[in-house]
Amino acid sequence: MQPHSESWSVVVHGGARTIPDPERAGCVEACLKAVRAAAAILSAGGSALDAVEAATRMLEDAPNFNAGLSSVRNAAGDIEMDAAIMDGETLALGGVGALRDVRHPVSVARGLLPERPVLLVGDGAAKFAASIGAEPAPLIPLVTPAVAGGDTVGCVARDTHGHVAAAGSTGGIAGKMVGRVGDTPLPGCGLYADDELGAVAVSGDGESIARTLLATHALWSARDSTPTTAAQAAIERMKRVGGEAGAILIDRLGRIGIAHNSRNFSVGVASSQLERPHAATRADDLKEWLE
Repeated sequence: MQPHSESWSVVVHGGARTIPDPERAGCVEACLKAVRAAAAILSAGGSALDAVEAATRMLEDAPNFNAGLSSVRNAAGDIEMDAAIMDGETLALGGVGALRDVRHPVSVARGLLPERPVLLVGDGAAKFAASIGAEPAPLIPLVTPAVAGGDTVGCVARDTHGHVAAAGSTGGIAGKMVGRVGDTPLPGCGLYADDELGAVAVSGDGESIARTLLATHALWSARDSTPTTAAQAAIERMKRVGGEAGAILIDRLGRIGIAHNSRNFSVGVASSQLERPHAATRADDLKEWLE
């Protein structure tokens, strides 16, 4: 590990799901673009919080994933999005649920960090988004067959100051009940960040993730194991309730871990120790850079 003042790392994901062969190259490229955006911030000495927001915004704009511009529709034919962001230095958390008509839900979530509430939903989230001048979504959403089933995007990072952060964003499940909020904005379920432990973001079957507190268990496991082993142990908990999931994790030292029980998991990694960013649609394809 490099000296504290020089070391940084970042991981992004585009969701744990089965990705048809023709769509994999696009998912890899989208993850590379997002992780490069975060890496540019971190390598210049920027904050983990800025890095995870920037990467997640890029993933929200990508047509390959179920978030932001490409979010799926609910049972009423409307788009309702969830997002969250957490600062590991202060434990500040911002989350939004069932948010409509916004291009970048993760930035609305970040706007909540200085505020008292940690989660706003529905009309309350929409009013808050308007109050901070959040960019509206285009009139015609870009839903594509590639993301018609659902899932999540996310990012975790550790900066050169030793601070960590996590972010996530999703359109939820296609055809979901109106007002349904998944695991993504729930602390300890869809994500968590704490400088004393690390940062984690997960993806998959939201209700199962919430029932098992997947993010919490991943970080607690990372206290006395490698990041990949910790992520794998958390995924194993899913057997109690069933369902697919994937987890990206950076521990307090900046070591990277990825695990999933889904067929595919779009991921991208970069760090001060790697010559260049790498991305793949399976964790096994990146295992030489994981710990």
